[in-house]
Amino acid sequence: MTGPTSTDPRSPTPGTAAFDHLPRHDAVAALLSVCSSPAWAEAVADGRPYHRLDALLAAADDRLARLDGAGIADALAGHPRIGERAIHSATSAREQAGMSDASDEVRAAMAEANAEYERRFGHVYLVCASGRGADELLGVLRERLGNTAGEETRRTRTELAAINRLRLTGLIVQDR
Repeated sequence: MTGPTSTDPRSPTPGTAAFDHLPRHDAVAALLSVCSSPAWAEAVADGRPYHRLDALLAAADDRLARLDGAGIADALAGHPRIGERAIHSATSAREQAGMSDASDEVRAAMAEANAEYERRFGHVYLVCASGRGADELLGVLRERLGNTAGEETRRTRTELAAINRLRLTGLIVQDR
C-alpha cells in the first residue's frame, strides 16, 4: 500500500488540514466563532494538529468537559436567549430558525420560561435548537425546569457540546 487514500479513514479531512495549518491567533479566532470561551478556544487550538474532523470533535468535547465554571459562563455568554428577536449572530439566527414563525403566544411563553429558568439556574437556557420548532423548544425548556441544578449542569454541557460539534463541522466543511 502506498499510503492512505481519500476513502481511507486515516486520510486527513481537507478542511481540518487547513485548520491545522492556521496561525494560532487565526485558529483561536475561528474557534471563538464556535464557542465564546477563550479557555476552550485556546485549548482546542493548542491541541493541533488533528488531521481529521472526528479527532477535532473528540478534542473539542474533551476540552469542554474540562472547563471550569468560569469557562462555561464564558461559553454561555455567547448564546442569545432562545426566542429573542435580536440575535447577535447569523449562526445563532440559523440555529434558532424554528422560532422565526412562532406565534406571539409561544414567544411570550418562551420569554416567561426563559426568565424562570435564569432565576432558577443562574444562566441562559441553552439547547441545540437546530432543526427544532418553536413548540418543541418551549416544551424542552418547560421539561428542563424540573431538573435539579446538577442535572441541569450536565444537560447544559451536553447541549453546548452538541452546538459546538455542529458549528465545528460547519467551520471545517465550509473550508474545503
